[in-house]
Amino acid sequence: MNARMDHRNLPADTAADDQLVTLWLHGRSPHTARAYRHDVQRLRAFVGNRPLHAITLHDLQAFADSLAGKPGTRGRILAAVKSLLSFAAKLGALRYNVGTALKLPAGRNGLADRILAEADVASMLAFTDGRDHALVRLAYASGFRVAELMGLRWSDLADAPDDTLYVTVYGKGGKTRTVRVSAATGKVMHALRADAPANGYVFAGRHGALHPSQAWRIVRAAAKRAGIEKAVSPHFLRHAHASHALERGVKLTTVRDTLGHSSIAITDRYAHARPEESSGLALAV
Repeated sequence: MNARMDHRNLPADTAADDQLVTLWLHGRSPHTARAYRHDVQRLRAFVGNRPLHAITLHDLQAFADSLAGKPGTRGRILAAVKSLLSFAAKLGALRYNVGTALKLPAGRNGLADRILAEADVASMLAFTDGRDHALVRLAYASGFRVAELMGLRWSDLADAPDDTLYVTVYGKGGKTRTVRVSAATGKVMHALRADAPANGYVFAGRHGALHPSQAWRIVRAAAKRAGIEKAVSPHFLRHAHASHALERGVKLTTVRDTLGHSSIAITDRYAHARPEESSGLALAV
């Protein structure tokens, strides 16, 4: 009997797949893990909860065709599915990785649209104070992901001899990196801390660390007050950090290490999003 019809093995296979998904998500931020788990659940529901090893390329293509929304959204879902199948194949849980043949939808690169001007960032800072000002400022100054920002504790911040500030963050994949921010930003962070304990969260709410959704609302509100019509999120400040640093002559490898990118190719996107040079500038029009 083929795997598609043999329902007797479904509970065991389902449990094995659940464990595989948990292993795959290990070390990812809570926000990323929730999104990826939801994406995979959509696929599993679409194929009737058949085990991963029984999913065919035809199944994946039909699932891809069933997805609605923008190419970027569909591409993210399918990229998550392909990542899980690649992980399963590496562990030997799949004989064949049918996900390698699945093509992602082509979409317009909208990175340039998500990069704020330096004047916009300055306006957002001018229209915030207290904790909200510190959050916007550190998000931009460090280039941290929102989940990394929300996980910061005061013990992760340390003074440098020249009054700049070292900030150590526990990032994607469980990797640790330390970023150095300006003395002016360090002064803002010291003022925010006051007498908070070392193990306290830098951006604290009533019940521990602020949730990323709360950070999103703070950043969006700051952008609205600054007259920015885009639906600005904390990630816009990360994009702005990368772009502005490159425009100011910072080495590509330094920006890569600061942002915690897995490869130089990811960072290089910012160099091409708003190029300084173009053959179009040489034309007489």
